[in-house]
Amino acid sequence: MKVSSLLKICLMTCALIATTQITVAETSILSTSQNKQKQWVGTPAPNFKLQDQNGKWHELKQYQGKWLVLYFYPKDNSPGCTEEANQFKTLYAQFLKSNAVVLGASLDDVASHQKFSKALGLPFPILADQQHKLATQLGIVRNLGILKVAKRETFLIDPKGIIVYHYTSVNTQTHAAQVLADIKKLQQ
Repeated sequence: MKVSSLLKICLMTCALIATTQITVAETSILSTSQNKQKQWVGTPAPNFKLQDQNGKWHELKQYQGKWLVLYFYPKDNSPGCTEEANQFKTLYAQFLKSNAVVLGASLDDVASHQKFSKALGLPFPILADQQHKLATQLGIVRNLGILKVAKRETFLIDPKGIIVYHYTSVNTQTHAAQVLADIKKLQQ
């Protein structure tokens, strides 16, 4: 066999192996993401007791009988978090008409939330999970060196307190509308 033919066979074999490994890696990443999303769906939401931007306490049990949108975001006043909050603000009246409560949450403190909420004129509570308790329970704390932030993920909780959706991939411009559409679909 000539060296050029042997080289072609070797290159084709390497390409086939590489393609197979990429496909396996993509499937593995996709499966991990889907499993993470399914991990919470169908389970009771964890209990919490957190203060909002006005110092008012909120607990899961207060929202029985209502749909609860619990959306986590990384940091007050960042562009993506501002966009997401404004999208929920724009659709807030429609959430209320759908018997749904919107609660934002991050690891920022009450004072930071107060400034953020006031600047945007937010009509809904933003919870301060500064001890990372709820975010840790849900597995959404991201370590960025010495800084910890919540991942941008949302949990849709039904009126009985069961998580029915866990959004792990959030587009800040369309997410609020997606959640509202899912609530309406589930209510039918």
